[in-house]
Amino acid sequence: MKARSRANVASSFTVVKGAMIDETYAVFAAWNFERSKRQNLERLREENFIGASSAAWLRDVARVLNRRFDPVDRDRPLVVLAKHGLPVDEWKPLLLWHMTRDEFLVRDFLEAWLFAAYEEGTFRVRTEDVTQYLGEIGKRGGKTKHAWTEQTTKRVASGLLKIAVDFGFLRGSIAKEFVSFHLPERSFLYLLHAMRDEKLSPSKLVTSPKWRLFLMHPADVEHELLRLHQYRKLEYQVAGSLVQLSLPCASTCEYAERMVA
Repeated sequence: MKARSRANVASSFTVVKGAMIDETYAVFAAWNFERSKRQNLERLREENFIGASSAAWLRDVARVLNRRFDPVDRDRPLVVLAKHGLPVDEWKPLLLWHMTRDEFLVRDFLEAWLFAAYEEGTFRVRTEDVTQYLGEIGKRGGKTKHAWTEQTTKRVASGLLKIAVDFGFLRGSIAKEFVSFHLPERSFLYLLHAMRDEKLSPSKLVTSPKWRLFLMHPADVEHELLRLHQYRKLEYQVAGSLVQLSLPCASTCEYAERMVA
């Protein structure tokens, strides 16, 4: 049975628990495709092979992974890459891509609020700056199960900024500062395949707002495409309004296999 989409669910729980980058990588590296998701997560709870510091944290990791990912189908390439030891620096952006498909708050915060702050040349951001944005998530299409208390709103705002730090867009403790972020080449190529799998035309792929997840403008995307074309790692041609793009592989799954071949 296909899992019900949570693409518009604004979950405070998953944001407060954080990105869980190291935990997710460790769990996926040990994933057994011959077992169901439930069986894999039960094994995690029973064996604690990730070295969780407490039973409560181990339970939270299992709950968050259960909500965020579909390792059997949609997120299978992400699991395959962890199982084959893709370097974490290259794997992290792909984790962000996969988790934001069903993580409304993280996706909308990065694409809309953080990207806008970055584009405006904002130097520092604080938790208080994010709380105002959170007050308008209902207007932005986000759905919450119940109204948040002021304390929950502050925790979610802090959690969103912490996630941005974990993925390398910000640094700092109380006041966060933007840092120079560069998407690794193979990660960029993976994302191109993933967007093409969603049936985006070459021109819409270049201008997709999803690149804002990585603080990239269309001009940044095009610059990288031209560079990769120059080194014959893909084919990118522009003639007026006509855009042609040929990628190394037929699908994201095929490219993931090539990354770790």
